[in-house]
Amino acid sequence: MQIGVDYYPEHWDESMWETDIKLMKETGVKIVRVAEFAWSRLEPEEGRFDFAWLDRALDLFHKYGIQIVIGTPTATPPRWLTTAYPDVLPVFADGGVFHPGVRGHRCYNSVSLRKYGSRIIEALARHYSSHPAVIGWQTDNEFSMLDCHCDSCNLAFRSWVQEKYGTTEQVNEEWGTVVWSGEYSSWDELTVPYGGSPFQNPSMLLDFQRFQWEAAIAFQKTQTEVLRAICPQHFITHNFHSYPQRLDMHGLAEDLDVASFDYYPNPSPQKQATAPYSGALSLDLTRGIKRRNFWIMEQLSGPPGCWFPMWRTPYPGLIRAYSWQAIARGADTVVHFRWRSAAAGAEQFWHGLIDHSNVPGRRFAEFAQLCSEVNGLAPLLEGTGVISQAAILYSHEQMAALRIQPQADGLDYYENIKQYHRALTRLGIGCDVIGWRQPLEGYKLVIAPSLYLHDEAAAQLLEDFAAGGGTVILTSRSGVKNMNNICVMQPLPGLFSRAAGVTVEEYDPVGGDVHSLRSPDGILYECSQWCDILRPEGAEPVAWYADDFFAGAPAVTVNSFGAGRVYYIGTHAEESYWLKLLGDIAPDAGLTLFPELPDGVQAFTRTGPKGELLFLLNLSRTSQTVGLDKQYRSALTGTPISGPVELAAYGVEILETQG
Repeated sequence: MQIGVDYYPEHWDESMWETDIKLMKETGVKIVRVAEFAWSRLEPEEGRFDFAWLDRALDLFHKYGIQIVIGTPTATPPRWLTTAYPDVLPVFADGGVFHPGVRGHRCYNSVSLRKYGSRIIEALARHYSSHPAVIGWQTDNEFSMLDCHCDSCNLAFRSWVQEKYGTTEQVNEEWGTVVWSGEYSSWDELTVPYGGSPFQNPSMLLDFQRFQWEAAIAFQKTQTEVLRAICPQHFITHNFHSYPQRLDMHGLAEDLDVASFDYYPNPSPQKQATAPYSGALSLDLTRGIKRRNFWIMEQLSGPPGCWFPMWRTPYPGLIRAYSWQAIARGADTVVHFRWRSAAAGAEQFWHGLIDHSNVPGRRFAEFAQLCSEVNGLAPLLEGTGVISQAAILYSHEQMAALRIQPQADGLDYYENIKQYHRALTRLGIGCDVIGWRQPLEGYKLVIAPSLYLHDEAAAQLLEDFAAGGGTVILTSRSGVKNMNNICVMQPLPGLFSRAAGVTVEEYDPVGGDVHSLRSPDGILYECSQWCDILRPEGAEPVAWYADDFFAGAPAVTVNSFGAGRVYYIGTHAEESYWLKLLGDIAPDAGLTLFPELPDGVQAFTRTGPKGELLFLLNLSRTSQTVGLDKQYRSALTGTPISGPVELAAYGVEILETQG
């Protein structure tokens, strides 16, 4: 367990380095990431490497006992490379070129990028494989979907489709290209979706995204293969960012030892009600990428500002509290971006721990307190992890398909997951967010949102889980299509009808129109986006529509299946309904609740050989009180605690069970 910073020695006069590194040591910094954007300094001319400056910096870090993660610099190809080998640059759907000047100007399918990227990584790996400060590598920086339409991607996509389907006749069959006379008669006719229109064949558009996912995975593999061959003793990670991410994060993570995330909770007062919960989802999603503890490779240190006007500065306590939130959700390392605000470049106002004045202030003092606390509790946190009773199934394929053909105004796959996860978090129910094909052993509750694309394996996975005693919650827009994005000619929810015990007689894409849902006790709840009008076939209704032409029709059902139960929610109900439903489900499902958590307060548990640690986090600007039902000892102060805990604004308490 350790706290670190991102540091760019190439941005500062060398006379500043040792002063900075000495202060890092005194503050309690244990680890530093370097060099992920430094290709032009590491290779200033084609084939001429200059590592001397980085050698001097890393030797200083080693002198002060600070460990190093090196970022491979392929996110920022130097100008000599893009000038001599323009195939490195991505091409937009309209034919425009992603020129240098920002970052991320590299096509994953570029032959030149793979060649020269592998060369610089191999040179770095050989040079630093035995450096005593270096412990790991970060691949590239914040992979994202490029939607590149260059000649390399066009040829590669054609080959990808040919390998998947074999013949143009099979492509026509699987994609349904007969519609709008889109049939292919030769492979030369098959191209990337030039023009970028969202109204092209949806099966082709989904496969084009799958092709891009695999291209990013293959590009990263060219890096991991070099690093593992030369530096087998070092770990490899990648810093995912800005969820929802369109990439196949689970596929990218297969080559990694640990997943990382760049965490920038919005400190604006207007975001106070939502940021703590969307942040908790991001952390649980990152942990679910590899289903184990993770790293934060960039953590908020000051007001960000580059792609947008500057946000509000972090309120006192916010930096510390959100770092502890990351640790509570399974982060074993939290690296803050950045040590000092940049004096030059586009990110000058993406503030670091120290401002342009170079005078450490309030935020730095808070960071120093965090370092002291984490270093002091590191032995207690060692070997602990998050064990969750519930899981939400997440699928980049579902999200892609639902974005290709939006179903109703306001129906957003990830935003809906946010609401389900927020309800679980408010109830104190620990939740993993995992890939939708992952094994489900060990969970008591699984929420499977909008499994729009499906097949027999997906249905069987949930059936087996329910039959074994688990509780499943399915939602509307499930079982609509096969995996080629073709509608299935059977009643909804398709293959999931067997476990749900219900079929959809009709549906109404109500979008932003607000309708009413009635629970058995007569309470009315708002619902919107979508209304499935349900016909139970073995299932029992547990909520009904209260208005419109479908008033009185079942909206939510539950079906006994084997030793478990399967709920089907045919609409998007407001959060208060989810809180009521999950609160009712919890006792029967054997879920542990943390009742009556105030808004903005979160309770998370890490478990290890020495027992449990309960993290209470007040991620709000007002003081809050949390009741306890056990005897505890504060891990931060050593004080016994048996009654209510008073948490100041952005207050943190970490509790050990007593007796």
